[in-house]
Amino acid sequence: MKREDRLTDLNVTPLEAGSPYPLGATWMGDGINFALFSAHATRVELCLFDSTGRNEIGRVDLPEYTDEVWHGFMPGAEPGLVYGYRVHGPYAPEEGHRFNPNKLLLDPYATELVGRLRWGHAIFGYDMRSRRPGHGFSRTDSAPYMYKARVTVPTSRPARRPALRTPWDQTIIYELHVRGFTRQHTGVPPRLRGTYAGLGSPAVTDYLKALGVTTVELLPVHAFVDDGHLLDKGLRNYWGYNSLAFFALEPRYLSGTSRAEFHEMVARLHDAGLEVILDVVYNHTPEGNELGPTLSFKGLDNASYYRLQAENPQYYINDTGTGNTVNLSHPRVLQLVLDSLRYWVLQMGVDGFRFDLATILAREYHGFDHGSGFLDACRQDPVLNRVKLIAEPWDIGPGGYQVGAFQPGWAEWNDRYRDTTRAFWRGDEGQSPSLATRLTASADCFNYRGRRPWASVNFITAHDGFTLHDLVSYNDKHNEANGEENRDGHNENRSWNCGAEGTTDDPEVLELRERQKRNLLATLLFSHGTPMLVAGDEFGRTQLGNNNAYCQDNEISWVNWAGVDSAGMRLLAFVRQVIALRKAIPVLRPPSYASGRVIWLNPLGAELQTDDWNNGLMRSFGMLANSEGEAKAGAVAGTHWVTLLVFNASHEGVEWTLPTIPGKSEWVRAIDTALPEANLFATFSAGEKYIAGGRSMLLFVASSGPEEAALVRNVRAPRMPVPSSETRK
Repeated sequence: MKREDRLTDLNVTPLEAGSPYPLGATWMGDGINFALFSAHATRVELCLFDSTGRNEIGRVDLPEYTDEVWHGFMPGAEPGLVYGYRVHGPYAPEEGHRFNPNKLLLDPYATELVGRLRWGHAIFGYDMRSRRPGHGFSRTDSAPYMYKARVTVPTSRPARRPALRTPWDQTIIYELHVRGFTRQHTGVPPRLRGTYAGLGSPAVTDYLKALGVTTVELLPVHAFVDDGHLLDKGLRNYWGYNSLAFFALEPRYLSGTSRAEFHEMVARLHDAGLEVILDVVYNHTPEGNELGPTLSFKGLDNASYYRLQAENPQYYINDTGTGNTVNLSHPRVLQLVLDSLRYWVLQMGVDGFRFDLATILAREYHGFDHGSGFLDACRQDPVLNRVKLIAEPWDIGPGGYQVGAFQPGWAEWNDRYRDTTRAFWRGDEGQSPSLATRLTASADCFNYRGRRPWASVNFITAHDGFTLHDLVSYNDKHNEANGEENRDGHNENRSWNCGAEGTTDDPEVLELRERQKRNLLATLLFSHGTPMLVAGDEFGRTQLGNNNAYCQDNEISWVNWAGVDSAGMRLLAFVRQVIALRKAIPVLRPPSYASGRVIWLNPLGAELQTDDWNNGLMRSFGMLANSEGEAKAGAVAGTHWVTLLVFNASHEGVEWTLPTIPGKSEWVRAIDTALPEANLFATFSAGEKYIAGGRSMLLFVASSGPEEAALVRNVRAPRMPVPSSETRK
């Protein structure tokens, strides 16, 4: 018998008083302390299970109640103990209470899960046969169908691997899915594909380093639940935005059973100079609304953990669109979230977070609050105020759109950048003035209270929506595989198929699509602010027109490394070169809104006037930027950098006159998206004419002579190890 099963060796009846702090199940060296918050419970039972979690082998009450925390100490207990809770109290939905001791509940502080969740009537706290849905009390035991928690040993990040702190103005984010990125990667050992270990393998870290990104943003890795309606259709919650346990790893991404695998993955990415950011979901849980299951919060203290309708607390406030909204206005719930964030930084070694529906987290009872408890707590926390914090600044509740409203120290996803850039390159009228604002880090949104350009996280695509390839290949979404008759997903994507819907052999359409990809990627990477790429966009990954692949844990979503063709390899080389140029030329990534100067030019090389901006048909303009060079990573100290970005969304070529700059005699062409090659260095004299091809973008760098020109010509991306020639078509 395993040590965690030898309950006869433990003093379980009664438990000692223990301590109300820390919350969760904590091994103290000579036993385990259990502490659980519930303001309205009348009794809490600790349920003990064998190592498999299948057999309940003992129950004991938590004996003490201090400051709304139930607690007890089990002498002699050791890590590995498997447990859950049964919480007693009023079952009065009309008052907001849904206690039911027949339902085994997961500890919100669980750091490791045992077993799996099985959907069925047993996991619902109400009798599903009741004439009043959500009200009739269920007496069915849910333990056989529920996750359990296993007590683990606290760990800390080795001192030899300090957290990375890449400066924000040098940050390039790369959003990826742990499973989808490595599931079909031929350079990853088969048994490690789709796992944390696979993501930390040399083939992956070498690729990411050679690509040039600095920061890997992982879609949710907190343990999450597959929705019952998806399982009924043979689908799964692939993205993972359904977190159940804020401290536990999602088990399906483990190649074994140890949390150390995640530690090692982070260490390998850090060794490659790559930060790790987690996409986290603290705004809702899988328990849904009054008709949802009872898994944790709902049975622990429904009235404290969730926002309920004040006039009728049997119903939930649904600002998330998922059925419930976590109540961060409650101090213990706020503590839970902050404790979770610190855990992932201090014990798991991550470098920051992207917060799903972050407006929810900053909501108080009166609505979104710039000085909410959550935002204020993060700002003063000595751990959290030193890591990267990124908000998705919207939800579906009243006043939920809050782009630009977060506190200094935060970055925010900028959907205005996405929408404007897509519309401009699609050829929509009147987009040039708005694009100019977005190119300079959306100062209309973020330039206040000392915020910097990096606060604008610019993106063209994200996990939610079309991939870059599909953005230029489909006018309409094609989500039939999701089983909702193509009703789900966004209808307005600002996409353009370039003349044919989906797959085509038309060479003109294919060439235009590749050029549009280059336009969009170069715009993104040469804009001021923080760029975010999505995994696979650098070589044209497709989801076959599915713009809501949240439930597609299959080839639709997985990165198809073997399918990278010659066009994909050319695009990959282009992206790597653009990233290398961004890193080498600091004027492309100014550290503040006051840095340098931007002048907007017309094709004659003259400054644009008000009438020009008011011309809705203007589709070609230039962005002249200059600043005195600073000593920066990858840059040359003391260099006076001047760049000219030319944008031409017209279908026709436009003749440009290269402007004359004092102290500069020539221009080095570094990028021309009308041509597929990555390295297009050529020198032109000031005043010389240059044709910007139809639907193209160019980067010129001013030079005073051969020495300065060489600084640009010598910018080269590092060698790319994969995809290898053996895996390409």
